[in-house]
Amino acid sequence: MTKQEVLEKAKIQDAKLFIDGQYVDAHSGATFDSLNPANNQKLASVANADETDTKRAIDVAQRTFTSGAWSNMAVEERSRILCKMSDLILEKVDELAYVETLDVGKPIKESRDFDIPRAAANFRFFAEMAKYMVHEHYDMKNHISYTHYAPAGVTSLIIPWNLPFMQMTWKASAALAAGNTIVVKPASYTPLSAVMLGEIANEAGLPPGVLNIITGPGSTVGTVMATDPFVRRLSFVGESETGKTVMANASKSLIPVSLELGGKSANIVFEDADLDEAVAGSIEAIFRNQGEICLAGSRILVQESVYDQFMDKFVEAVRNIQVGDPLDESTDMGALVSRSHLETVNKYVQIGLEEGAKLAYGGKRVEGLGGGNFYMPTVLYDVDNKMRVAQEEIFGPVPVIIPFKTEDEAVAIANDSIYGLAGVVWTNDLRRAQRVSSSINSGLLWVNCWYVRDLRTPFGGSKASGIGREGGRHSFDFYTEAKTITIKK
Repeated sequence: MTKQEVLEKAKIQDAKLFIDGQYVDAHSGATFDSLNPANNQKLASVANADETDTKRAIDVAQRTFTSGAWSNMAVEERSRILCKMSDLILEKVDELAYVETLDVGKPIKESRDFDIPRAAANFRFFAEMAKYMVHEHYDMKNHISYTHYAPAGVTSLIIPWNLPFMQMTWKASAALAAGNTIVVKPASYTPLSAVMLGEIANEAGLPPGVLNIITGPGSTVGTVMATDPFVRRLSFVGESETGKTVMANASKSLIPVSLELGGKSANIVFEDADLDEAVAGSIEAIFRNQGEICLAGSRILVQESVYDQFMDKFVEAVRNIQVGDPLDESTDMGALVSRSHLETVNKYVQIGLEEGAKLAYGGKRVEGLGGGNFYMPTVLYDVDNKMRVAQEEIFGPVPVIIPFKTEDEAVAIANDSIYGLAGVVWTNDLRRAQRVSSSINSGLLWVNCWYVRDLRTPFGGSKASGIGREGGRHSFDFYTEAKTITIKK
């Protein structure tokens, strides 16, 4: 499909709430604007839900769950419908990618070639896996016990703004495959692709009321989703302080939570690493999605013996990053999600310089790109791990480069963080790779690669990076209730 064909087909429409299989206005009629980060112009009006709308969506989800229209449906039929949703996502990949890029500000080649196809893969994976879930059986002398995994019930999903469609489908596909009904709240910055899932669900034959999508502020919509007693599971992706609030709210109704929170992951380059490979991988790990990704390798630890070599190669590569129109195929880095976030990123750069970090490249807004939220890929080096820029999540295209002498020192620096989401190790020493990987406190660790995800594996972080694991059977463990049934022979 040509760019012009995509533009004609994927017209940006005002976004409504999706409740009980229908698109509806907020009961108050209130709306808010979704802006294009590339020019800060209005993309669409979005329904601004409040407590009443949210409660209605939860009530619909509860009624639908109780009816058994989805929860009691044969798993083969559930799987068929979810696989159809996967197929439809792939059929609409150009439209979805176009909307995603306009709403988020990320390059079209990332949306089209990775995010949307991965969203389709999410649905197919969990749809197929649901058919092969094992229910344990225990044979005793006079009794038989078996464990039945039942759908938990109404599930709240609160989704972040950085990877909206992919993150939403990662959560929704697993919760739906387990037999739950769901209420989804996309982030107010980037709601447009999320609401398109309602149309896909209807076309695939998902029963009304199984999927409900609510747009509105976290302070009202999110609070109801985290406290309503009908809600039996809550999965939240976002920054750590908000995660604490979500968890506190959920505790009022004893709602089990899964929290995927922030990160400040160490990207460790040892002297025996393939430096060209390490540089290319480190560029990807911090500048992909404009650095607006929790898994970013934002602390780059480099062994002193190769520090200067790495810096020369890294800065040269950064200079070649093409910042520009997100719809341009040559663009490597698009716009930050909002003007306020750009100001936050820039503030952190200034804080780093005041703390004593040195600036190798960037450090300012890109001019001449139509008033959008474009920020130069930036490199702070000779950073001390105690600095705020090394401890706090910037969530932008700003790596901090930290020298180290020994393996033990690298591990100590990596673990000197409130976060524990991910990490990367670059080395050609297999034993070192194993030692260091086992010693770093993180939920994920890559060796000589980054962001390679097998959907069967657990995903999640430790410390301030979250609680719980999802992925493969771990998702089904969270989105179901294990019930033990014992029968006398």
